[in-house]
Amino acid sequence: MIETALFMMLAAVTVVTAILVIVQRNPVASAIYLIITFFCLGGIYLLLSAPFIAVIQILVYAGAIMVLFLFVIMLLNLEKEKKLITRHRLQKILGVFLGIILLAQIGMIFRSILLEGSKGKFPVEQVAAAGNTQVVARLLFTDYLLPFEITSVLLLVAIIGAIVLAKRQI
Repeated sequence: MIETALFMMLAAVTVVTAILVIVQRNPVASAIYLIITFFCLGGIYLLLSAPFIAVIQILVYAGAIMVLFLFVIMLLNLEKEKKLITRHRLQKILGVFLGIILLAQIGMIFRSILLEGSKGKFPVEQVAAAGNTQVVARLLFTDYLLPFEITSVLLLVAIIGAIVLAKRQI
């Protein structure tokens, strides 16, 4: 009962802060809301009995990645971009309309594919016997090694690109 209430609370805070990340005009405030979202996701992972994923979520995303995001935001001078933002009413209406269509499509895909689901390779009993960390590590360094490495290279390139762009404007 308490777990359900805690899950509902964390889920509500996660959704609200995720929406605030999108609608905030100030990039620093948006990054702070994203940190809160990551912490709430870590709490949800804890409720799902995945402590390793929860700790990684908080350490990697709420810690390291968000520090880099804030560093890049502070490097870039965003005051110039505020003046360039146009406020066309037709663009806003079209954006809202296309956003609603996109959400409807995502909802249909979620309902048809993800809710039906299928059993994975690792049943709950095997994960409990082997340990959550071992199963994640085995998958990460065998089946998903290439996507893991590609992601790390992409993050490195993005950071270097942001620094080069910031230095060019200074």
